[in-house]
Amino acid sequence: MFTGIIEEKGEVVAVEQAGGGAVLSVRGPVVTSDAKHGDSIAVNGVCLTVVEAKDDVFTVDVMRESLDRSSLGSLIEGSPVNLERAVRADQRLGGHIVQGHVDGTAVLLSREPGERWDDVRFSLPEALGRYVAEKGSIAIDGISLTVTTVDDESFGVSLIPTTLKLTTLGDRQVGDVVNIEVDVIAKYVERLVVRQ
Repeated sequence: MFTGIIEEKGEVVAVEQAGGGAVLSVRGPVVTSDAKHGDSIAVNGVCLTVVEAKDDVFTVDVMRESLDRSSLGSLIEGSPVNLERAVRADQRLGGHIVQGHVDGTAVLLSREPGERWDDVRFSLPEALGRYVAEKGSIAIDGISLTVTTVDDESFGVSLIPTTLKLTTLGDRQVGDVVNIEVDVIAKYVERLVVRQ
């Protein structure tokens, strides 16, 4: 489990295609400082398992399912990525409950820079629209954010200076594809109500 509070912006140092999936090597000195084989690290919001960690680089296997459901398949050497280690039981839950199980992707539709923050609008996949609510939580590329507006086809968020500076959303442009994970509680509530 993750919180959606990004620990650092890392960089992809290698991408290898492997048996329908891929092997990613990512530089991230903060998240690799205590990483070991089997640990979970979210890369742009996708929970991945560390295969090897050496110096400030960790390596992960990425299954075809993850490549198909997320934007990880478009990463190349030099791509910046948001990184977060799995939350420890003794930590504050600063963002919201983020599983690292990406529900789909969205496209950045518009960006309105403000004096201190940016208002950003993303497409909303039809199948995920019922889980997105104004003032509810959403994870975009692993970043815990609050939905400011929502309609049938899109949703908006506001990005504070810290988010703009310390995550990949500061550099994202109109047309860029991002990973989204809707609130897990909404999915479970729906499942319980439908089964009654």
